[in-house]
Amino acid sequence: MDLKPTKPLSGFIELLPAQQRCFDECARRMLGVLRECGFSMLDLPAIERAEVLTDKDNWDEIETQIFLFQKGDTKMGLRYDGTVGLSRYVAGHLNDLTFPFRAGQFSKRYRGERAQRGRYREFYQMDMDIMGINSLSTNYDAEIISVIGRALNSVGEFIGDNFVRIGSRPFWDALFNWLNLDADQKKAVFVLIDKKDKMVPAEFVAGIADTVADAKKEKVILDVFENGYTGVRGKSADLDVAIAELNDFMQKLDVMGVKNATIDLSVTRGLAYYTGLVFEFGLTKFPELGTAAGGGRYADLAGKFSKTKIIGVGAAIGFSRIFVALMESGKIDLTQFESGTDVAVLVMGDENMPYAMSVLNALRDKKVPSVAYLDTDKKFKNQIEYADKIMAKFSMIIGEDEVKNKIVTVKDMATGNQQALPIADAIKLVK
Repeated sequence: MDLKPTKPLSGFIELLPAQQRCFDECARRMLGVLRECGFSMLDLPAIERAEVLTDKDNWDEIETQIFLFQKGDTKMGLRYDGTVGLSRYVAGHLNDLTFPFRAGQFSKRYRGERAQRGRYREFYQMDMDIMGINSLSTNYDAEIISVIGRALNSVGEFIGDNFVRIGSRPFWDALFNWLNLDADQKKAVFVLIDKKDKMVPAEFVAGIADTVADAKKEKVILDVFENGYTGVRGKSADLDVAIAELNDFMQKLDVMGVKNATIDLSVTRGLAYYTGLVFEFGLTKFPELGTAAGGGRYADLAGKFSKTKIIGVGAAIGFSRIFVALMESGKIDLTQFESGTDVAVLVMGDENMPYAMSVLNALRDKKVPSVAYLDTDKKFKNQIEYADKIMAKFSMIIGEDEVKNKIVTVKDMATGNQQALPIADAIKLVK
């Protein structure tokens, strides 16, 4: 019989135990930040109706890379982000929620895109959104950025420092309107700006020139990147409003303790639904990872679910993108995660099992991570080798003498020192 493959599908992640322990610890810290900042953690369905995920009826023409399937007459798909499902949830529970509503999510997402390093078909993402009815102060945009910074700082020992770049969709909308660009030109220039960091300067300049086909308009757009937005101040009321919003927003960030933010108008984010200020976080030590977290304001993403206008600002942290990529490249020191066990209970003979189980339960009652080697017929050499391989900090050896005297022999696996102690004292030692 041919053996079946053991390797997972391309783009799907499997971690070794030490990697998983690091992954879980980072998730624990970051989720703790979200809870401390008042976000309600949600666990929404992984499968949604296809009509929720996309507005297109013809599956053959769906451009987004969604995993779609059909059961009976129902067309369904796996969630590819957290915001669409959240919008459906909020629209369906308008009378049950208190607004502004703060939602946090940490779950797997699925995208049928080409798998490559740092981009997976199944991955964890951490989301935070704040939603309001009819209006929502940009103070919440600033708070979202502050919370992301706190979450990333909570795992700074693994990923180092972070920084955030702020962009503005209203600024570009106002500038394009002032330049009288048509709809196709606007979309094409947005795409170029979104890809600017991945293009050589000459290629970007040529793309702008080909798109706007007007030397004066081309110069205005390029000058924004060379000299900032000062050159277009006073050109239109909408431009002045967008510029004032950016300046005011940077002051808000400063008040909230965000000191690592800069304005970068090349940040545009997804063209599909962001309508206001947008932002992207990067890691100072690992620029090759690209965007570690990002988000922005959406004016009415829940509009297809409810006639009530729901405005939101949200962000996602590319959890798998960050941690799996760094662990696989050896850039996170996993030494402290090599062992998930503090104590290995070694049992010399099946007749000593009842006492050994009482010791094991006493350890676990005191929250000491512990395992027992239950092949009691194996020699001591085999058992102590097992304790060494799982990198237990201590071994508690139980034989005939230990049972008779109601003690345990505790061995420090690092030093080799052994001592016989009552159970209570032994537990104090290993804690």
